[in-house]
Parts: sequence; structure tokens; C-alpha cells
Amino acid sequence: MSLVAQRMSRIKPSATMAITNKARVLKAEGRDIIGLGAGEPDFDTPDNIKDAAIQAIRDGQTKYTAVDGTPELKQAICDKFKRDNGLDYAPEQVSVGTGGKQILYNALLASVDPGDEVIIPAPYWVSYPEMVEMAEGTPVFISCPQNNNFKMLPEDLEAAITPKTKWLIMNSPSNPTGSAYSREDMKAITDVLMRHPQVHVMTDDMYEKLVYDDFEFVTPAQVEPGLYDRTLTINGVSKAYAMTGWRIGYCAGPVELIKAMAKIQSNSTSNPSSISQAAALAALTQPEDYIPPRNAEFKKRRDLVVDMLNKAIGLQCPKPEGAFYVYPSCAGCIGKTAPTGKVIENDEDFATELLEAEGVAVVHGAAFGLEPHFRISYATSTELLEDACTRIQKFCAALS
Repeated sequence: MSLVAQRMSRIKPSATMAITNKARVLKAEGRDIIGLGAGEPDFDTPDNIKDAAIQAIRDGQTKYTAVDGTPELKQAICDKFKRDNGLDYAPEQVSVGTGGKQILYNALLASVDPGDEVIIPAPYWVSYPEMVEMAEGTPVFISCPQNNNFKMLPEDLEAAITPKTKWLIMNSPSNPTGSAYSREDMKAITDVLMRHPQVHVMTDDMYEKLVYDDFEFVTPAQVEPGLYDRTLTINGVSKAYAMTGWRIGYCAGPVELIKAMAKIQSNSTSNPSSISQAAALAALTQPEDYIPPRNAEFKKRRDLVVDMLNKAIGLQCPKPEGAFYVYPSCAGCIGKTAPTGKVIENDEDFATELLEAEGVAVVHGAAFGLEPHFRISYATSTELLEDACTRIQKFCAALS
């Protein structure tokens, strides 16, 4: 009898973590590697947030807190939703977890029964389907190709809904594509959902504040108030506030679900770090004047990467509205032969040969459910991005 549970045979490790770790190992071996796999801002956590954490330590805020968040942080989250999204939530509708991942996992575990279907637009963040599988649900994928700007069409959503559909997972701006739903796009989706009262919406808004070119961010319950009672609105401090390592995510939604999530958290991790919660409180209540200049820098990097990749033979890179990723097509490279003699049959071959030949680490598109593409995170310095894109151009030119 195996020690490992049968369900683990259905779970794949995170591809983004795998490529990041591989790049780290190659660097340690002395290789000249540029890692573009991690979805992590290269900016430091702002000083006022660090100061709040240090002060919390000095003030002795080092004990257990309420299982799913301190009252002060929950109130700050309610205020944030009202201020930024026009959504009214009470503290008992809020849950705070150890990163957005824990919030998503708790929510799925608390709500999905065996056989329940969860609709996931593809390309998707790599952990969504794995979490659904761990909750013994059934992921149902909707292909959102590049000619639709990687966005789900309302008619495709309508066709995917069945009596077993429990959730739709939305992510805008998207990881891995950076594509984002305009108010008009979102209204077309919410109109479909209004016709299917059994379907709930889990919206991952982690990249809300990372949008460019005057794009206006919207979230489903904001666009369609009729969905308020069946929407779980998820966010966190990792990306906009450069706090990936602090591990704080949060959500607001129906009290019944929030209570069930707290029950899971009380028996798994208990409360998120008290110090990280104090830092998150500062992030959500103090001025955010560092976000616009950082976004301006991200926009410059986006434009640089899109321009350089579109000059590479065989690549086609659309310009995304948000986040800090691009998701170029490498269809023009499939079937060609790399300098090693290896024929590139898919995007995983492309990424593997690129890493071997030029030392650039990217994540292949099959990991996100739509190929042949690859994901680049441009959350690194302009110098490194220029170098990486020059190497990618060189690699593509060397294919025969």
C-alpha cells in the first residue's frame, strides 16, 4: 500500500515555481541565467510598510490573532473595497489568509463537493485547476485564444455552464497574459451569470492596481450588483505593494462561506503572521503614492519587451492591459530545429532549448493551458529585460 494518497497522482507541481528553481540551480552552478519566470515585483516593500511591521514587533504584537484576521485589518479591507470598488462589506464577510493561494484553496475546499464543476478560462494561473482537483471538483476549461485577446467570450461561458457548475474563476488582469476585462467585457460575462443562479463567481483581483494606458479596472459584483451574494472577491497585498514574501491575501463574500473558510483555517494554519497583518494594515490605510511611478516603470518595461519580442523571428506578442506579464505566441518557431539538433515540437521544447542555448528562463504555455505560447514576467530591471530579449531574438534567428 502506497504511503502517498491516490489524489496526489492528479496534482502537478507548480510550473512557475519549477522554472524559477531550475534557474536558481543553474545560476548556482555558474551559468549566466536570466530568470523571467517569477511573478514577483523587483521593487522593495515601501518603507512605511516595513516601519509598521518593525513597530508591531516592538509593541509586542507577536501573539496569536483571530484565526482569519485582526479586527483592524478586516475593517481596513472593508474600507478598501468601498473606496476602490464601491462594494459594501462588513468585517464578518472578510477573511484574511496566508497569501491569495490560501484564500483560494480554503474557499474551494469549503464549497466544492465531489462532482461539482468549476469553470476556468484558459490560459489560467497554474494553481487553479490543481486546487479544484484537491477539493475533488472537476475543472472545466474554456479556451480564450489570442485572437480574443485571451478573454472569455460570453457565448463560450454560456455553453460551458451545466447543472453541476458551482463556480466560475475570473482573473483580471490575468496571470499569465496580462489581459484585462473592460467594463463592457465584464458586463457581457455577468449578464450570462445572471441567467444561471446556481453559478458563483470567484474573482482573483490580485493585479487590480497594476493597469496601464488609462485602463479602468472593474470587478464582477461592482459591474453587476445582482451577483453580490454569490461572488467571492479575492485580493491581496503581494503585487501592488511588493509584499510577496509577507504572505497576506484576503477576500470578502457571503458570511456562510467566510465562516466555513475560517473553520478550515483554524484547523490548518490558524492565523496569518501577526507582523504581516500589521504591515498589510499600513499598506491598505496609508498613502499609495509609490504605486503610480512604479506602474509607469512597469509600463516602460512592457513596451520594451513587446517591441523587442515582436522583432524576433517566429514570435508574436500582443500588448497587455495590466499585471507584469506578456504571453507571446511561438507558433512561428514550431517545427524548426534548434542549434542542438532538437526539433521544436511544442512550447515546452522552445522554453527548454532557449534556457539551454541562451540562458533565459521562461515558462512554457502548456503549463497555463494554452499553447504554443510562453510567459515572461517583466518585473525585473530594464537592463536585464533588454539582455534577455536580445538573447531570445538571437535564439529565434538561430532556428532553422
